[in-house]
Amino acid sequence: MKKTDFFIVLLSKVLAFKIRLLICFRYKITLKGSEILQNNSPILFLPNHQALIDPVILLSQIYRFSTATPVISEKYYDMPLVNWYFKRMGAVRVSDLETGNRDTQVLKSITRSVFKGFRRNKNIVIYPSGQIAGQGYEKIFNKKSAYHIVSTIPENVQIVGVRITGLWGSMFSKAKTGKSPDFFVQILKGIFYVPANLLFFVPKRNVSIEFVDLTLIAKERAILGQKPFNIFLEDFYNMHGEEQALFIKYIFYLPGAVMTEQGK
Repeated sequence: MKKTDFFIVLLSKVLAFKIRLLICFRYKITLKGSEILQNNSPILFLPNHQALIDPVILLSQIYRFSTATPVISEKYYDMPLVNWYFKRMGAVRVSDLETGNRDTQVLKSITRSVFKGFRRNKNIVIYPSGQIAGQGYEKIFNKKSAYHIVSTIPENVQIVGVRITGLWGSMFSKAKTGKSPDFFVQILKGIFYVPANLLFFVPKRNVSIEFVDLTLIAKERAILGQKPFNIFLEDFYNMHGEEQALFIKYIFYLPGAVMTEQGK
C-alpha cells in the first residue's frame, strides 16, 4: 500500500471513531454478523437505504473492523470541503437520480470503478436502490447497478447484504414529509439538540445493522435476470415486513412522546 493510501486509511479510521462518538448521543447501534467484516477478501456491501444518515452510520461501523469505499451521489461528492477526501479514498461518483441528473454512461462508469477497487482488494459499498426509501420498506424498482456488478463479479469477492432498521421516522428520512430532507440542515439541528438535552439526556433511537453473507444465493439470482435479482434483494431487506415510522422527540424535557406512524 502506498504511503498516501496509508494516510487516507488512518484519517478515515480517526474520522470514523469521532463519528461513532457523536452518533452515540442520539443512536443506540446494534450490530449483527460483524464477524463477516474481518474477511481478507474484498467485499461488496449491498445495504438498504432508510435515511440520509445511514451511510454515515454504516461506514463508521465498518471502519471499526475493516475499511470500505462508498459509491456517492454527485450532490455530496462534489462539495468543495470533502471532494479532496473522497477522491483520495477512491470513492465512486454517480449522478443524483433524485434531482433528475442521469449520466447515460453511469452504469459502465460505476462497474469500471467498482471492479478497479476489487482488483486493489478494496471493499465497496453501493446502495442498490440508489436513493432513500419513500416508505417503510425498500424498493429497488428497475435499478441496474447492483445486478450488473453481481452478474459479473470476480470469484474472490464476497457479497454481503446489509439490513438496516430503526431509521424510518428519523429526521433524516422521508417519513414525515415524503420528501428528502436537507442533510446539512438536519446535522445543524442535531448539533443544537445535544447541548439542549444537557449532553447526556438525548432521547435515543435504536438502530440495528445486520450483515449477512449472500454470495452464493445472490449469484444464483443474478443468473435469472435483473428483475428476479432485485426482488430477491427487496425480500431480504423487507424480511421483517413494513416498518412503522417511529418519531422520537428531540428534547427530553419538552412535552411529547415517542410515536409511531399509526399514533401520529
